Amino acid sequence: MKKALKTLKTEAPYLLFILPAFLGYTVFSIVPLFKSFAYAFTDWDGYSEANFVGLKNFQDLIGDAPMMTALRNTLLYAVSVPVLVTLLAIPLAVILNGKMKTRNLQRAVFFFPSVPSALILGYLWSYMLSPTSRGLINSILGAFGVDRVLWLGTPELAMFSIILVSVWSQVGWHACIYLANLQSIPSSYIEAARIDGANGWHIFRHITFPMLASSMTISVMLLLTGSLKVFDLPFSLTNGGPGYSTTMITQIIITRGVTEKLYGKATAMSVIFFAIIFVCTLLQLTLMKRREEKLS
Repeated sequence: MKKALKTLKTEAPYLLFILPAFLGYTVFSIVPLFKSFAYAFTDWDGYSEANFVGLKNFQDLIGDAPMMTALRNTLLYAVSVPVLVTLLAIPLAVILNGKMKTRNLQRAVFFFPSVPSALILGYLWSYMLSPTSRGLINSILGAFGVDRVLWLGTPELAMFSIILVSVWSQVGWHACIYLANLQSIPSSYIEAARIDGANGWHIFRHITFPMLASSMTISVMLLLTGSLKVFDLPFSLTNGGPGYSTTMITQIIITRGVTEKLYGKATAMSVIFFAIIFVCTLLQLTLMKRREEKLS
């Protein structure tokens, strides 16, 4: 007991520094989270008194067609973006790790798309993908005699366009994560492999790629969590359309809660969404940590 009090007395000045951040996180994150769990079992509309309705909100979600469509869209997006970004970011990092004279300029060029906010990128690309004569992409295609394409006007192409823009904006930033890891790989490993007669592919497969395991765990986790809770890019590009073909679950939650004043149902959606993110992140981390252990 005396040892614990002595430790607390020693650490107290340092704990005071994190107290404001802890209070802010508790008030604006922890408390609303627990209140959301409570409101999920009520019919609260934001104004009148909340009445307990049990599992009704959760049962109603099963027959909510827009909700199911948004969930399917979110899962498709959350699988496609991490896979595509990873497949492109690792080779890009290897190229940028070369000894080219313009490597610093190239790194800056590829990293730049991650600097502007996704909302700004969405509005910029909505102009570029416009089906009118002012749309940059269709103007270029028209110069080669190709008919204009409704990039954001058909369900399949709209989702493809959102995934394409998202991958374009994130590849450079995640390539920098892998690049930092590549620069920490001892050059003696690669030199020894070359002396043994290994070519570039063998070096990448047996040395470079396994040693990127820790970076891949971090990168995929950031991509997965960011993709599951995405809102700004699809909203600014298509506003969820055409129909509900690009509506994400976050947009449905905001629509049900803020626009339609169905806070009880919206919080029930949030609870389910929280559980999905938790399970997906836990599985991803568990599997990739096991992979790290096997490669180490």
